[in-house]
Amino acid sequence: MGAKGVQVAKTRKDVNAFTKSLLKDVQALEYMLKNDWFECDEICIGAEQEVCLINENKKPAPISVPLLDALNISQFTTELAQFNVEANLSPVPFTGNCFRQFEDEMDSLLGKLVEIADDFDVNPVLTGILPTIRKSDLEIENLTPMDRYRALIEAITRSRGKEYELKIEGLDELNLKHTSALLEACNTSFQVHLQVKPDEFVSKYNIAQAIAGPVLAISTNSPMLFGKRLWYETRIALFQQSVDTRITGEHLRESSPRVAFGNTWLHDSILNLYKEDIIRHRPLLVTDVPDDVMKQVEEGKTPKLWALNVHNSTVYRWNRPCYGISNSGKPHLRIENRIFPAGPSIIDEVANAAFWIGLMNGFEDAYSDITKVMDFDDAKANFHKACRAGVEAKFVWTNNKKISDTDLIEKELLPIAENGLKKANVDSGDIDRYLGVIVERTKSAKTGSRWILESYSKLIKQTTKDEATTAIVASMHKNQVSKRPVHEWDLAILEDIDEWKPSSLLVEEFMSTDISSANKDDIPEFCADLMEWQQLRYMPVEDNKGELVGLITSHNLLDHFNDMYKSNTRKDNITLKDLMIREPYTVKPEDEIIAAMELMRKEKIGCLPVVSNKKLVGLITEENFINITASLLKRIQAKSSRLKIEKTERLKERKRKLVS
Repeated sequence: MGAKGVQVAKTRKDVNAFTKSLLKDVQALEYMLKNDWFECDEICIGAEQEVCLINENKKPAPISVPLLDALNISQFTTELAQFNVEANLSPVPFTGNCFRQFEDEMDSLLGKLVEIADDFDVNPVLTGILPTIRKSDLEIENLTPMDRYRALIEAITRSRGKEYELKIEGLDELNLKHTSALLEACNTSFQVHLQVKPDEFVSKYNIAQAIAGPVLAISTNSPMLFGKRLWYETRIALFQQSVDTRITGEHLRESSPRVAFGNTWLHDSILNLYKEDIIRHRPLLVTDVPDDVMKQVEEGKTPKLWALNVHNSTVYRWNRPCYGISNSGKPHLRIENRIFPAGPSIIDEVANAAFWIGLMNGFEDAYSDITKVMDFDDAKANFHKACRAGVEAKFVWTNNKKISDTDLIEKELLPIAENGLKKANVDSGDIDRYLGVIVERTKSAKTGSRWILESYSKLIKQTTKDEATTAIVASMHKNQVSKRPVHEWDLAILEDIDEWKPSSLLVEEFMSTDISSANKDDIPEFCADLMEWQQLRYMPVEDNKGELVGLITSHNLLDHFNDMYKSNTRKDNITLKDLMIREPYTVKPEDEIIAAMELMRKEKIGCLPVVSNKKLVGLITEENFINITASLLKRIQAKSSRLKIEKTERLKERKRKLVS
């Protein structure tokens, strides 16, 4: 996606011209492979660090463009949404202190980002999915204003239509529709690159597929989205669904999503991956190809393969093949590991990278050919088990062995990774440092996802959903500044929030979403029982299309039954449409909470249905505001107590100085 001139194909002529360039690139790559053009003398590793920007309320801060202009460091670049940025680490030879170089460079780059971000009153945070992100943050106005991002969104929208649907089921369940492919921007990751020799590519790629499940399980850091507890690595499901260009058709016909694990072991050559992607996925984007690649090859010049790289950038394999050109001018091949989430800390990320790269380099000493001892369907199933269950997953491993993730890592994978790092002459102290993090994380079973879920479970018993997720992000940021790995983190506490300001937040952050509703044609007796059973004072009324048409209150029903009692007559043909408040006051999810409070106060009403496109999505009642007020009062009391303690300590210190 970094190529200039990337655009949506406007005509069939554009598509056909780009396809010709794509086929020529494959032809050129095949020639270079057959004639040993590729760099093999020195194996390098690299990484891309995606970062989320948050404001003082721990919500996404869409300010990347002016921030990066002020930062003015070439290694930083924009991302799809304006609340994300990316840092590209310098490639380093896979040997010696390479992982320490990773850690030091990331620490330095993030330090520079923090300095500039402070001028904009924002902070960078490392997280797979920001727990405080809201649906309203994903409106198209937060798209980074660059042609290639607009082209990508337009291309996906053209392929699948304007409505995006998410369905993810975990401890909670998420079912929602959205109008923008910017849903993808919820994801932030740490992408690791390993250079691979052409004659080793098939074997290494299959190893990457085999170990993806257990490596991801111990590295998960994305268990929540929109306040819902979903998969341990929700990024995987979210990314696949947000850029899925398939449309519903005959259910027996198979088609592959653009985000995929794969369908079989790789055979013969890296070319098979590129060819499969061209077969399965028509070009989403096109670009002007400035060079005749076959002429370049004939002249002995290394081509950039523009068309192939642009197409590859729109097919999102979790282990992605990559072609590049080294500083020497020679072409090289890489495997890009896209499974790792960003965070929980820099040292956690480098530990994940060291674990994966060590396994990639040492695996063939344990299994000369993984395809002979493991079924591909098991490798794929292991990956999806890891996404859903994280460190609690149980896998089908080699020779049909059933084993838990922690046992597999402790008994088999850590020794293989250690051997792989030693083979590359990685510094022994660094091996101990980074694999030691994996050892301790495995022993405690405390991944980033487990830390978030346990923190949320504790906090939600004390406060509102918004304050709970805000405390988690605040604690996450504090712990990242401390540079400690996640297995050493204490659970998040409300005191981690510097200052909570619900008045600046949105309705969607406070509304109740687990709500009951009635139909306009229901009888009053049925509605009365529903409300009594659930101890409700308000009940939204919908029509047969699921659109909000009214509101029933306990007073409405009481008046109705009181009239029946006084007149001593039954009114059997009365339904809710005869009793309900028609056209009740409503608010939208993206409205500010202070505006909703003011509306309720001004109109002396106790309930506001929350509506989006005429559909009921939530309720705001007095209870929501009581919870907000209670949290604020607790915070004021805690702050007062803290100030008293600090004052007492200052007086004691003053007395000690006077005595001395």
